[in-house]
Amino acid sequence: MEQASLPKRSTARQQKKTQVVKNKKRKKRKKGFGWFFTRLIWTVLIVGMLGAGWFFLTPSGNEYRFLAADTLITTQHRYLAKYIIGQAELDRRVAEYNKRFESMGEEKDTHQIQLPAPQQTASETTQEKKPLVEVEEISGKGYHGYVMTVNDPTKIRLGVPKAKGKGEKVSSMVQRTGAIAGVNAGGFADPNWKGNGFKPIGIVISQGKLYYNGLGKDSSTQVVGIDKTGKMVAGHYSLKELSNMGIQEAVTFQPRIIVNGKGLIKNASEGWGIAPRTAMGQRADGAILFVIIDGRQPTYSIGANLYDVQQIMLKHGAVIAANLDGGSSTVLVKDNEIVNKPSSEYGERYLPTAFLVFEHPEEANIPNIWAGLNPKDIDPGKKK
Repeated sequence: MEQASLPKRSTARQQKKTQVVKNKKRKKRKKGFGWFFTRLIWTVLIVGMLGAGWFFLTPSGNEYRFLAADTLITTQHRYLAKYIIGQAELDRRVAEYNKRFESMGEEKDTHQIQLPAPQQTASETTQEKKPLVEVEEISGKGYHGYVMTVNDPTKIRLGVPKAKGKGEKVSSMVQRTGAIAGVNAGGFADPNWKGNGFKPIGIVISQGKLYYNGLGKDSSTQVVGIDKTGKMVAGHYSLKELSNMGIQEAVTFQPRIIVNGKGLIKNASEGWGIAPRTAMGQRADGAILFVIIDGRQPTYSIGANLYDVQQIMLKHGAVIAANLDGGSSTVLVKDNEIVNKPSSEYGERYLPTAFLVFEHPEEANIPNIWAGLNPKDIDPGKKK
């Protein structure tokens, strides 16, 4: 009897085991995509809450939060920064930067330059003559760019557009004027970031003459330029001071980042976010340095802050340096070729000014395109 009953108990256990397996499979089927999606949502929410907590409540998170805000402030999407730091903090931060930039232009510049003696002929010296323009490729954490050295500062002139009503690409200015190289210079009124590039901000001085004065009632501005001896000038000056100093080429822009051989930006957190950059500096031997940093291209170059630019300038021997217009305007042209990779989605921008380098600057033909025009009457958004 016992032997006959063993198969029955074994069969019952097998049936029970089979039923348990079926129940588990049924439960898994019931979970399906909905169950997976619910878990995914909860995971994202939890990670997002933890990330938000880090972003808003920790020192390291705040550091990245303000870096992101400062980066947005330098772009055409400045208003988005309010979603990261709030409108009140955005307004406070912009005002603080403007105040700081103004103060950075106040210290009296006492630097002097010692231009090299005129080059001797090859038969009189064994030294190889330096080229007028040298371009060096540079890179750092998150950025890629170039340093262009102009060994004779008296060979630089400020280029302006060829026709009324519209700016001109730097590559076009270089080709049209016969320049060796060119770099974007001052800023311009750019409503809705669709401006025509024809209305400069502040002043424009070319070949020792005041080509454009958009200061209105103001009698002073922050300038970046060169006097008639080849000495670079940067900082806050009145129009009368600029005239007495014999300024040869200049545009309005800020901030000055190096004066009397010392950097004015203490650290990266004061560097005004990450963006494409253009800056101008000068060594004690008179050579002019242009730093061009590409940006807003994640797989190539994100960009640099002004502290990065300052350190590049100091490393290359600058005793004075200042920021120029950057962002999508940043461009370096040499031998009629665009050297860098401008970030504008529309390609190279139309601009009101550019620093151009000539072998024979006395032959450069750069007429005043704003002659007879009232700055108040210039529509910066009107297309030709």
